Amino acid sequence: MDKHTLFSSFGKWISPINFQQLQEQVTNLRQDAYTKKLTTEAYIKLFLLAHLQETDSLAAISDGLLDEGLQQEVGFQAISSSQLSRKHRAIDPTLLSTIFVDLVQRIRYFHRQSFARMPLKIIDSSTIPLDLTRYKWAEFRKTKAGVKLHLRLVYMDRHTTYPDKAVLTPAKEHDRGQLEVLVDDKEAMYVFDRGYIDYERFDRMTDDGYFFVSRLRKNAFVRVLESFSLTDDSPVLSDQMVVIGSPQNRTENVFRLLKVDDTKGNQLLLITNRFDISAEEIADIYRDRWAVELFFKWLKQHVKIKAFYGFDETAVHNQIFLALIVYCLHVLIQLETNSKKRILQISRWLKAALWKPSRVWIRRFDNRSVP
Repeated sequence: MDKHTLFSSFGKWISPINFQQLQEQVTNLRQDAYTKKLTTEAYIKLFLLAHLQETDSLAAISDGLLDEGLQQEVGFQAISSSQLSRKHRAIDPTLLSTIFVDLVQRIRYFHRQSFARMPLKIIDSSTIPLDLTRYKWAEFRKTKAGVKLHLRLVYMDRHTTYPDKAVLTPAKEHDRGQLEVLVDDKEAMYVFDRGYIDYERFDRMTDDGYFFVSRLRKNAFVRVLESFSLTDDSPVLSDQMVVIGSPQNRTENVFRLLKVDDTKGNQLLLITNRFDISAEEIADIYRDRWAVELFFKWLKQHVKIKAFYGFDETAVHNQIFLALIVYCLHVLIQLETNSKKRILQISRWLKAALWKPSRVWIRRFDNRSVP
């Protein structure tokens, strides 16, 4: 019998989640102490499915239990929207963040097996706007509220990226303050944009052995120490060794400054502390930063992240971590099947085959016919 036959497609999709480990945490936190049927495990399954199907409301999640396949998966036939709301607000976000971290570790295992080169880690943030009248705890302007997702995204290749670390803060939190949290691997190359410019931190990262490339502001004060030659056909316009900053606030280390054109013909200044690779490679590394923009675009368009099922901070944080878990589960099936299919296509096939045997879903990845 095919090893996938015993799973529904949904069951296969969520199988990387260590529910046994989760149950130990649930017991320690007494998360299900007074729960009769909507256990933490059932909650996670229901809300992952809600993200997958972009379900509009708690009432719609409740109505979805008319599906017999879903009833079999969660172990009950009905649940009220008020029960869903209470559970969503009661779940400790550390439970979901632990699941996210565990899935990332599984993805890293595949990454180490497949890619020998230094990993490329892209750092960026995205603000998720909220209605100030309902989310007063998230106020950051007189008329606006929001939370900010600070993210480290690993770029494996143009087919596969994955969120490696996530930090949720109020929207008013500045990006620069998160570099200390998101930069922790000396065997990686970090890429970030102008919002993270901090000359003192650039010096500290260089002294500590971390590699990075960042965009530099056009009005930055630069003192050129040496210019490097380029080939006639190089897309890089200039390559120089520089010190950055004014005489009163100047870097202690020397850096490499590249001038390049973006796809729209605008000139960009790139700063890096790597002198051991070509200027063209540095330019290519920075161009790969587009992957994090695509990730945030996917997150806002294909899971339930623009509107929330609860108004308190815990409910919002839980929903965001569940969205990240959805993406990681997609990446794991992509890696397990050695597929180059897009995450969106993987998701569409899953929704079409939710309660069918998983072999129906899995065999789509290599275009085999299914009996």
